[in-house]
Amino acid sequence: MIAKPLQIDEAEREPQLLGESSAMVALRTLIRRVATTDSTVLIQGESGTGKELVARLLHAWSSRAFRPFVAVNCGAIPGELMESELFGHERGAFTGAQVARKGRFELAGRGSLFLDEIAEMSPPLQVKILRVLQERTFERVGGSETLQAPARIIAATHRDLEQQIELGRFREDLFYRLHVVPIFIPPLRSRGEDVLLLAEQALLNLEEIGLGNIRISDGVWQALLNYRWPGNVRELQNLLERLVVMHAGSTVQLCDLPAKMLAPSAQTLSLELTAATEDGLHDLMQLMAEPTEPVLPAQGLDLRSYLERIERSLIEQALGVSGHVIAHAASKLGLRRTTLVEKIRKYGLRHGSRGT
Repeated sequence: MIAKPLQIDEAEREPQLLGESSAMVALRTLIRRVATTDSTVLIQGESGTGKELVARLLHAWSSRAFRPFVAVNCGAIPGELMESELFGHERGAFTGAQVARKGRFELAGRGSLFLDEIAEMSPPLQVKILRVLQERTFERVGGSETLQAPARIIAATHRDLEQQIELGRFREDLFYRLHVVPIFIPPLRSRGEDVLLLAEQALLNLEEIGLGNIRISDGVWQALLNYRWPGNVRELQNLLERLVVMHAGSTVQLCDLPAKMLAPSAQTLSLELTAATEDGLHDLMQLMAEPTEPVLPAQGLDLRSYLERIERSLIEQALGVSGHVIAHAASKLGLRRTTLVEKIRKYGLRHGSRGT
């Protein structure tokens, strides 16, 4: 039976973060707890997981709810315009600045400022943001008046910022200013039947806006559960909208789904085999082999050392297949990110290498 969407309290002014998996229940609890504070928050998660929704809920469930929520995508605005976009400018500050203009910090006032894709910000601008976070003041471009910056800062990124620091692309001091309260959003593939809950809610939303309705066959529901959703919730929503547009009023069958969804295990294996080196292929085949029951040697063994070797090997493999992105590797191992970082340090592994 398909799970029913959670009831949204009428007092909530923002859409609720749907999901009944343990990870999402814990996430909602964390958001409500953090929302009551003014602490800076860093939201991390893969693209399409709903980072802006989490930011909006942090605002909506806070004492700032009736003040502005201002969002800016740091990766969507050209670098030369970003400073003016954030801090505003005075008339005549540069060619084309015919009137003074408020920036996002000023527009946010005592509300919340959401800096999405913070890792895409240029190094010079990172310095300016660090100064604002430290001093809570700024000046418009071309101006000398010091303005206050009381907005609550919520930042987000799909990148591993610690890895970006190692690569010299992100300032370590800015990371620690932003990383006061970290929030990680789990990928859709790890949320079990939340996929069905989100799909049903998306179909209701599409019907409400007049796009039409469809019926979903049992095979399609199962395919939605089996698929790994590299684009996460956004990919799911886009797929359902496409199905409603193409098949309104009828029942969607397996043949109506994209080919990549019909045999997800085969698709995943194909991609992994294509990308694997000769050694990597050997490792992949070993992972695919049917696991055997471990046998205790006649002479006995050092159990702690044996388990540590296995743990280290699996961590190295998880880092390798996840491109050394800590959050992704932690997800593959079913660990908290902080727990994995501690184990990496314990075994002397580096984020950017497999270790020795």
